[in-house]
Amino acid sequence: MNGTAAARPARAASAKRAKAAPVPVVEQQAVEADIAVAPAKAARASSRKRVKPAHETDASSPAPKLDMPTHPARIFQIFFDAWQRPLVDARFVPLDNSGPPTEHLEFDLFERLSISEHVKDVPLWGALSWRFTEKTGVSGADLFRIIEENPGNDIYFCNALPQHEALYHNLWVQGETAHPRFLELVRAFLKAAGLPDDTRDLLPSSFYSTANYFIGSPAFWSAYLPFVRGALVRADRNLPPELRAELHSTAADDRNVHGGSTYMPFIVERLFPLFMRTAGKGLKAFKLPLTLPEEEMNVHLKLLREMKDMAWRNKSLWLAACWVNYRNLYLTQQHGHDWTRRFLRNITPPEIKFA
Repeated sequence: MNGTAAARPARAASAKRAKAAPVPVVEQQAVEADIAVAPAKAARASSRKRVKPAHETDASSPAPKLDMPTHPARIFQIFFDAWQRPLVDARFVPLDNSGPPTEHLEFDLFERLSISEHVKDVPLWGALSWRFTEKTGVSGADLFRIIEENPGNDIYFCNALPQHEALYHNLWVQGETAHPRFLELVRAFLKAAGLPDDTRDLLPSSFYSTANYFIGSPAFWSAYLPFVRGALVRADRNLPPELRAELHSTAADDRNVHGGSTYMPFIVERLFPLFMRTAGKGLKAFKLPLTLPEEEMNVHLKLLREMKDMAWRNKSLWLAACWVNYRNLYLTQQHGHDWTRRFLRNITPPEIKFA
């Protein structure tokens, strides 16, 4: 789930299949049966309905205990409909998530998994979308190989939309183009949650992450989940009623492309860079290389990203200003004058701050 540019045409049916031996059938059946008894809390991606605000987690109801084999890393792949089940990568554990949607989508699922027997004593785990390979070009076999070749990290993550690294100061700013009044509401949320307001920071591409594609260690999950949940609870407690109501409204999805989602999942998925710079700064992170999305970037996007990263490394206001000018010309050419008149001023902070 991501409130960004439209997804590329589906390629899931022709996505690269892993050649490694499939996960044992007994494990696959156990996970599916467990979820059928106690549905996880992510929304149905293909037909999300309007959901009620989830001010409190129900993760206190653990899943039944199951005798599941232990693997060095356990990666679940979420599916929502029967026709998606055959598309699950053979190296991943199928996770039937056809239960009712909740407001925080994948985050609620992560919380539920974290207290389940499925990840007990597992050194690395995560839950990925059934479209993971389609969006990233990385198969299950590829992912396990990358992890094995880069051991010792607490979190493996990626950004399936590298064009955003080239075009936006950070993911908060990008959200302004997808959700009405996003920056205004985000700043109110961060203040109420007691978090730093980093909506004006220039972030390097290495900090970008989208779609909650996380494979993390217990150290990561035990820090990240409370960080996010704590922010949600404090914000709900401290926000004025009218702002709280708006954040939990479906005004975030004015184009009806996310099934009536509220602002909350779009905020949650953008908290990861802030977490890694604050509560998670002691964790070791590895950003997965994604060949397919990189190949789809044109030369201007690659140059823009390189220019922005260089400005950040050198803390050069001059180079950052050059990037903004180049970026503005590119966006005007790509989207036209109506789009730029609507968004360009809001996505260009009045001052440049280096994260």
